[in-house]
Amino acid sequence: MAALTREETEALIQEVLEIYPEQAKKDRAKHLAVNDQSLEKSNKCITSNRKSQPGVMTIRGCAYAGSKGVVWGPIKDMIHISHGPVGCGQYSRAGRRNYYVGTTGVNTFGTMNFTSDFTEKDIVFGGDKKLAKIMTEIEQLFPLNKGISIQSECPIGLIGDDIEAVAKKANKEIGKPVVPVRCEGFRGVSQSLGHHIANDAIRDWVLENRDGDDSFPTTPYDVAVIGDYNIGGDAWASRTLLEEMGLRVVAQWSGDGTIAEIEKTPKVKLNLIHCYRSMNYIARHMEEKYKIPWIEYNFFGPTKIAESLRRIASHFDDTIKEGAERVIARYEGEYQAVIDKYKPRLQGKRVMLYIGGLRPRHVIGAYEDLGMEVVGTGYEFGHNDDYDRTIKEMGNSTLIYDDVTGYEFEEFVKRIQPDLIGSGIKEKYIFQKMGIPFRQMHSWDYSGPYHGYDGFAIFARDMDMTLNNPCWKQVKAPWKTDAASSEAVKAAA
Repeated sequence: MAALTREETEALIQEVLEIYPEQAKKDRAKHLAVNDQSLEKSNKCITSNRKSQPGVMTIRGCAYAGSKGVVWGPIKDMIHISHGPVGCGQYSRAGRRNYYVGTTGVNTFGTMNFTSDFTEKDIVFGGDKKLAKIMTEIEQLFPLNKGISIQSECPIGLIGDDIEAVAKKANKEIGKPVVPVRCEGFRGVSQSLGHHIANDAIRDWVLENRDGDDSFPTTPYDVAVIGDYNIGGDAWASRTLLEEMGLRVVAQWSGDGTIAEIEKTPKVKLNLIHCYRSMNYIARHMEEKYKIPWIEYNFFGPTKIAESLRRIASHFDDTIKEGAERVIARYEGEYQAVIDKYKPRLQGKRVMLYIGGLRPRHVIGAYEDLGMEVVGTGYEFGHNDDYDRTIKEMGNSTLIYDDVTGYEFEEFVKRIQPDLIGSGIKEKYIFQKMGIPFRQMHSWDYSGPYHGYDGFAIFARDMDMTLNNPCWKQVKAPWKTDAASSEAVKAAA
């Protein structure tokens, strides 16, 4: 299908909105837009970070998911207590493939579920005593843990448990960091506030722990990787490039990361932010307090990798600048071979994305390196500064959607007819049943890494494997199959 013009895209948005009652239509119209690269600020075309319309099928998560599931959960040597009913902890446990090195249950705990397992009795009488007891038991059973975080679920904020007092008392008793995080799920409009709350907890309870301690030897080339959760090994692939160009990665937040690394971050010379949405808050704090500059970088696809390596190197001397050029040259043959192999098979294919975090804009360059075009993108929980960055990456007249509803997304797909959709697990089986190739782009559909030059080879293979799988020729939407069967029965009668 040919690309839509601006007028056709605007008409499509209006057509999709027609089904809504007047008030809902007015609200949802603010969250759907036609891209215009000439705009400097996205708030002139799209609204974001607002409460979802009641009754629609939003795909967002909650503040607890943003804190425990994203920021704190991957810190591998701490134990993260899901304080509340068991379900939230189980849902957020081991779902994002945050790879780590260590022995689970001994010195690493990322895939384990620790919960206070609230019952009706706890709701009535409070859970402070239960929480204190849990931390005593944790110290006895898992003595090699380096600290504990308390991740509040919805009931905690409703009944008023004083988790800060419990944390302070436990900190004195066990002599390790115990961090209370007020990330009750009902806070804010999405998981985005959970990221912010988690960052604030790190600021208030962790980051100052080594202020004034000069025992850690520093170098002029120390950096921290922040906002990389090591999905399928992403952080390892990124770290390889940074170290090959001559930098020393002191801290990795938070995939395969430790509490000690976080405490050492104020010693670095530059903070490198991969997931801007989840970690820009703490980067801004360190810039203000410790005078550490920060930049956002993108390690998806060779074009963006080269741009990012050079931008990172610009903050250092000629040794690092030469190192960046050396790394780019070293991998040129490798990534060019990937492009030569897969671009002829993927050239001209059209992609629609709907994801969280950084992916709706960061992966665009990787698709373009393979000759593909992203014709629609949007964020589950983005803010306008995310869309500010996105409008320059997307083509004019392409579709942008914020907190898109299940109905809207399906209707857009039916009209635009993309060759591939990249979204989350909640959407995967809907579009596969429609016969449309789909990649689960939150955790790489059980593949990865996708970051770095090594990851680009896997990314290209996965896109080709999905798009050019012969199974799609055999798949028909169930409702189309039923309709065809009904017509055949009528004709036979």
